[in-house]
Amino acid sequence: MPTFTALTTLTGKPQAEALGEAMERLMPEPTGIGVFEMEDGSGLWEVGGYFTESPDEAGLALLAAMHGAKPFVVSEVPETDWVAHVRRELAPVEAGRFFVYGSHDADKLPAGKIPLLIEAAMAFGTGHHGTTLGCLKALDHLLDQGVQGEKVADIGCGTAVLAMAAARVWDGTILASDIDEVAVEVAEANLKANGMEGQVTCLEAAGFDNPQLQAQAPFDLIFANILKGPLVALAPELTANLRAGGYAILSGILNEQADDVVSVYAQHGANPVRRDEIGEWTTLLLRKES
Repeated sequence: MPTFTALTTLTGKPQAEALGEAMERLMPEPTGIGVFEMEDGSGLWEVGGYFTESPDEAGLALLAAMHGAKPFVVSEVPETDWVAHVRRELAPVEAGRFFVYGSHDADKLPAGKIPLLIEAAMAFGTGHHGTTLGCLKALDHLLDQGVQGEKVADIGCGTAVLAMAAARVWDGTILASDIDEVAVEVAEANLKANGMEGQVTCLEAAGFDNPQLQAQAPFDLIFANILKGPLVALAPELTANLRAGGYAILSGILNEQADDVVSVYAQHGANPVRRDEIGEWTTLLLRKES
C-alpha cells in the first residue's frame, strides 16, 4: 500500500499546532500528523501529515495559506524494508579504540578494538550520528590522557552506547538514565546483547532526579548527549553532581550553539578542555575546576 507525506514549515508553536489540528479534518483523513520544532536554530516548526491515499492538495494549499505556512510538499513514499535499508546504510563506525557495529557486521570486528554491538533497528545512538561519535572520541581522548573513572553517569542515555563504552574500559559504578521508559528498556536490551548485564545500572530519571544517581554523586565523568536547551537547564545540577577535577562530555549541540553552552557551564565552574565539530554538531569536553 503506498504512503504519502505532506510537509510544510512555519513560524511559531501555536500556529503549527493549529495547522496540525486543522489537517485532521481533511478528506481523505491523514493516518498521522506530526508537529515538531526544527533543531537547526531557525525557529521554524515542521508540520507533516501521513496518508494511505493521495491527499487533497487543494485543501492542503488552502490550509497553508490560512495559517501562514509554506506550500505543502507532497511526496509518495516507496514501500521499503527500513531495517534492511538501515543495515545497508549503517556501516561499522570506529571512534578511536571503539568499534560500533550491528550484528550483521560481526565478522568485521578488527583485532584490538573495543566492540560495542548496537542493532541497526535502534538507530539513535549507533555512533553514526555526529553527537554520539563525538562523545566516543572525547572518551577515547580521556583514556589517552590516563584518566580513570570510578563513577560514571550517562544522562539521557538512549541506547546506552556511551555507558557501555565506559564500562568496557573502567571497573566502577556506571549508571545510565533516560527520561523515556522505552529508552531504558532499549539500554537494558543492548547490555544483554553485549554480554554486559550488571556492568551498567539503567534507570528512568529526569536529569539527576533518582535516588541511585543522588547516592553515587559526585561523579568522575558525566555524559549528556541531549540538546542545547536541556543542557543549559541542566548546567547547575550537572556541575553540582560532578566532582572537583571531574569531566563532562556534552553533545547534541549545533556548532553555532556551542559558545552559549560553554558560557553557561563556565559560570558553574566547568571549562572546556576539548571541542570537536563533526558535521553540524559540536561535542564539548569540560573539566570542573578543583
